[in-house]
Amino acid sequence: MKTEKAIFACGCFWGVQHQMERAAGVIRTTVGYTGGHKENPTYPEVKAHTTGHAEAVLVEYDAAQTTYTDLCKLFFEIHDPAQTDGQGPDIGPQYRSEIFYLDEEQKRQAEKVIQILKDKGYEVHTRLTPATTFWPAEEYHQHYYDKTGGEPYCHIRVKKF
Repeated sequence: MKTEKAIFACGCFWGVQHQMERAAGVIRTTVGYTGGHKENPTYPEVKAHTTGHAEAVLVEYDAAQTTYTDLCKLFFEIHDPAQTDGQGPDIGPQYRSEIFYLDEEQKRQAEKVIQILKDKGYEVHTRLTPATTFWPAEEYHQHYYDKTGGEPYCHIRVKKF
């Protein structure tokens, strides 16, 4: 099995994780913080907008069962990439739409998916940013909806591809 990684941010990480961990080929997901300037940020710090981090999900997947492009398509189907500072009722820079690419090939694939969406008439403000350190979030955030039995309120999948 060839395990690869991807990092996506598109609103509250609870809903993103809930959707991503159910995708074919996904082995493991971890919610956390990335894209900021402070080491080991905490949820209260990120929520207070003092660290610059986004709430994000690290996705580990079997490259023989799914592709980075497929995960990018899912990413765009579970949020509104036209929103610039949040998703649904969750507003703030920590909820921004951003793909943190791990290499130039991931960047190229994400750019292709964005172009497909634009060609279909979708507005896309998603940032593409080189990945930096991914800091796992506190344990109580991991697999939140699995623990609580709830369902995501703002990450409803809408087919776009």
